[in-house]
Amino acid sequence: MGIIDVVFTQLTNSVFLVCVVTALLLIFFIASSIFSSQRNGKEPPRPRAVPLVGNLLQLDLKRLDNSLMELSRKYGSVFTVYLGPKKVVILAGYKTVKEALVDYDEVFGDRISLKVLDDYSQGHGLLWSNGETWKEMRRFALTNLRDFGMGKRACEDKIIEECQHLIDIFENFKGEAFDTTHPINCAVSNITCSIVYGSRFEYNDPEFTSMIDRVNRNAKILGSPSIQLYDMFPSLFKWTADRKEFCKLTDANMKQNRAIFSRLKETLNPQVCRGFVDAFLVRKQNLEASGITNSHFHDDNLLITVMNLFAAGTETTSTTLRWGLLLMAKYPKIQDEVQEELRRVIGDRQVQVADRKNLPFTDAVIHETQRLSSILPTALPHKTTRDITFQGHFIEKGTTVFPLLISVLHDPNEWERPHSFYPAHFLDKEKKFVKRDAFIPFSAGRRICLGESLARMELFLFFTTLLQHFRFTPAPGVSEDELDLTPAVGFTLSPSIHKLCAVSQM
Repeated sequence: MGIIDVVFTQLTNSVFLVCVVTALLLIFFIASSIFSSQRNGKEPPRPRAVPLVGNLLQLDLKRLDNSLMELSRKYGSVFTVYLGPKKVVILAGYKTVKEALVDYDEVFGDRISLKVLDDYSQGHGLLWSNGETWKEMRRFALTNLRDFGMGKRACEDKIIEECQHLIDIFENFKGEAFDTTHPINCAVSNITCSIVYGSRFEYNDPEFTSMIDRVNRNAKILGSPSIQLYDMFPSLFKWTADRKEFCKLTDANMKQNRAIFSRLKETLNPQVCRGFVDAFLVRKQNLEASGITNSHFHDDNLLITVMNLFAAGTETTSTTLRWGLLLMAKYPKIQDEVQEELRRVIGDRQVQVADRKNLPFTDAVIHETQRLSSILPTALPHKTTRDITFQGHFIEKGTTVFPLLISVLHDPNEWERPHSFYPAHFLDKEKKFVKRDAFIPFSAGRRICLGESLARMELFLFFTTLLQHFRFTPAPGVSEDELDLTPAVGFTLSPSIHKLCAVSQM
């Protein structure tokens, strides 16, 4: 849906329309001076913009990444677009994104959030904070997530245990077609729950499933055109249905987390921390006991940090797994090779992380799934911390920057078949697994995903265990060719709604 469709679908009150038009006319003359010319000839090139509206008439807000990729072919690897009145510098291609995020990580390392998210985070948490708050929360999160098993054997055991629960759910369908979304979301979310709260939930627990459903629904809403328009024109689009729903769902999740925190406080034992929340509460208590009352360890930071961990650690990994199973059903010959390798190397025993080095083709398939799906096509928005001349272009302090990750993962200068599912991207001539520098689905630099090691472990263990036990095929009456790889609209690129059959192999 384009900008015009969104606006006129939403604006039904004629009086309000008159007010909006009047406001736009008043602002037009102020904005025109901004868009009429570039203040500095060395600034990044850009398409011609319309006052106030910017480049919105040239962009598809349902697939903004596609529009930006198209513009990069004309304007190069560093260019500017105006999302309404907001100036945004776009970085495209592996070399450019790497240089910015890694070589100049301090300059491109700040974060700017969507207005609808900032309404709640208020500078707290992990994903959208900056300065000392971000440094303190990231340092604490990294230390404690590792202490509670992230990337270690203890976490591996939790994932393996969860694999069995997921297998049981899949077996209950007895080979009939079903939507894999809910059980996979539950399985992945339970790993986060084990680390954050110190315990897992049953898949039919209404408290658990409602929280997961709200997180996933909000991930869809965040990618909607109306939420993007609210970010650009908050006073005009505050009333949209999507924003109201997002606020309702977020309020419910905040309330639910506060209730969980309250229960954990009642049974808190400083000598035996069960998870991340316990560790945070203990640190908070110790600081308060020392007379420190203005630290970063307060209830708001705890709440937003936990919600960040769920949003970043659940929907992304579960979406990637769903893509993996869909691609196996779409390309049965590749599925054959994965299962042949698993039978030859593993047999009937449980796969372990240590087996990865002996499963090069399977590992390549997982990596290629991440590369092709590019579920986060644009990295979370960055912001420059100072003025910089980058690749000959002047970018001023405080500028919003979009590193276009899909342009890296689909860079034709880095990948032989950038738009095809081609596991050989990660295999050498001897069929051994090879790392690729342009493989950065978790972003790069100081803002790289702190849960990367956990996500990699989850993807490997869940994917291999499921392929050991089941053969995935399209629903009856659907051929492999008819399986649609067009992603659904959302903050991440998830598979369109579909069903698969999981036929038991054991």
